Amino acid sequence: MPKANLYNMAGKQIGEVELSEAVFGIEPNQYVVHDVVKNHLANCRQGTQSSLTRAEVSGGGRKPWRQKGTGHARQGSTRAPQWTHGGIVFAPKPRTYRYTLNKKVRRLALKSALSAKAADGQVLVVDKLEMDEIKTKSFQGFLNAVESKKAVVVTSSANVVLSARNIPGIVTSPANLINVYDIVNANQVIIDQAALAAIEEVFA
Repeated sequence: MPKANLYNMAGKQIGEVELSEAVFGIEPNQYVVHDVVKNHLANCRQGTQSSLTRAEVSGGGRKPWRQKGTGHARQGSTRAPQWTHGGIVFAPKPRTYRYTLNKKVRRLALKSALSAKAADGQVLVVDKLEMDEIKTKSFQGFLNAVESKKAVVVTSSANVVLSARNIPGIVTSPANLINVYDIVNANQVIIDQAALAAIEEVFA
């Protein structure tokens, strides 16, 4: 049974919690994780790159010189791709890079990522991850106490989310929106105990 250290908001370890074997104790499937991360990055692409083809560049309506007798190569337009200020060959146009993966694949990738972090001792559980006020300095103090610099914080507390938003390397997410890319990209997964129960209930 995988375990994780349990901390309070003062950054002190107060015990251990047992993690679900079905979520945090499976054999990680690195190929599925790679597919899901690649899918996430593709879906994040804006796809707004656009260049002009020779048909869209302004000018070039007149043949620059006669077909024969000049000693030059024949040319039909000054906006052909080989000319300066000419159009682009196979110019990129706005498109969507989005594609979908099966739900079972995405669930397996999430459990694989969480299991890998748990096996490396990089899952940290907080008994009650909440703050009375929005204070970045206070939350930074908690991160310093648990020696965390690059982490994904799983919580539903609005004050924690707002306190952490300006801290470099810290990503916050509610339990129902946690994604594989954030987990893989982080050095530590900090989970509120209530969020941990929600994750285990859904994915176990």
